[in-house]
Amino acid sequence: MKIVLLSGSRMGNKTRQAIDLTHQLIQNQYEEIHVDLIDLAEKEIDFADGHHYLELTGDAGQVTQTIMESDALIIGSPIFQASLPGSLKNIFDLLPQNALRGKTVGIVITAGSPKHYLIAEYQLKPILTYMKAMVLPSYVFIEETDYAQGKIINQDIHYRLENLIKDIILSNQALQLAQQQEEDTYDF
Repeated sequence: MKIVLLSGSRMGNKTRQAIDLTHQLIQNQYEEIHVDLIDLAEKEIDFADGHHYLELTGDAGQVTQTIMESDALIIGSPIFQASLPGSLKNIFDLLPQNALRGKTVGIVITAGSPKHYLIAEYQLKPILTYMKAMVLPSYVFIEETDYAQGKIINQDIHYRLENLIKDIILSNQALQLAQQQEEDTYDF
């Protein structure tokens, strides 16, 4: 199984810290899973201009290809000005409409205030659903008070990330099993 961990911002470091913790939890518990970590702060990606993702080069080509080849994604996003960062939306714009079909997607949100809790529900989930992702219904919301000295100190966040990872794995296995059963009905 291939999971992409996407840190979807070019600014700040709290989302990256959450994605790093998620990566560490996967590595500690699931050696058989291949993880690709993509941090948009480390990439130079032009704005989407309508080119097919296979025509993209450089970081844009590498990021879109890695996402297309994955089985599942965990998307980390901060909330800026009560919205998603443009760098994350740009990644979605670079991908084809059906890019996330057959992929399980989990969400990790970092925000400075609990007032931003529903941003993922009303902004990110509709985009992912439009792109045909199987989006997990619950997500991990991490706010400013959950951090201290550059680390996530709230143990409940650790527990919720572990559950998100388990849900990603189990949902992906169920999706693959359902797809295999459907394919088995064809007499080819």
